[in-house]
Amino acid sequence: MSTGEGQGAGRDAAPGPERDTGNGDFEFERRFWVRAVPPELLDPRPTLVVQSYFLASEGYALRVRAQAPSVAVDVPGGRTDLAPRVLLERHLDAVDLCTVTVKGPMVEGTRYEAERELDPSVAVELVRRGGSAVGKWRHSAWLDDDGWVLDVFVGEDAPLVVAEVERGGPVTDLTIPPFCETEVTTDARFANETLARRPYGTWGPAFLAELARTGPAFLSSLGRNRRGTAPAG
Repeated sequence: MSTGEGQGAGRDAAPGPERDTGNGDFEFERRFWVRAVPPELLDPRPTLVVQSYFLASEGYALRVRAQAPSVAVDVPGGRTDLAPRVLLERHLDAVDLCTVTVKGPMVEGTRYEAERELDPSVAVELVRRGGSAVGKWRHSAWLDDDGWVLDVFVGEDAPLVVAEVERGGPVTDLTIPPFCETEVTTDARFANETLARRPYGTWGPAFLAELARTGPAFLSSLGRNRRGTAPAG
């Protein structure tokens, strides 16, 4: 697996926390581990996403999500030292969109995902009462040909940062931003349902040692990859 040279094309995806599905009940995405987010891409009012997994087994998952957009944060990027449910309680008044989602296993950047909206009052109570929680501050940006989100994880999953791009179809011939150090699209350790039960903070150092030993890797089965340029400061 390696990056190659190629040309991206204009896509119909839009960045932002509300768009998680691609085509009907499928999502098409690629995800990347980020060592540090460029400061100019940190939204001063990011979206808080807190989600609880009531089932997660062999790639199948049942998720309830609550999100609060445009939160005024007191530190750049949002506080990461608090647990997801603590942050949710602090920003309950801003919660506006909640969903329940059923997911199937990831196959080369494509995953079955059936998502339906929930009443926020019901969703918040479900997140409060059960499941394994994961939380993140979501920042959005247009980079080269695509809309990207950068998820800054909180609590026991800090200091993990994952960059994600979605499209309405398979994410091929991708221009990969330079801050995306290695691809984790098919690495189950980085799936949110895994992080909710096995937080990154417990195995992050081992992953860093692994990355130093093996070097970065990128999917070569989804067309030709191209490295993008750094965002303008």
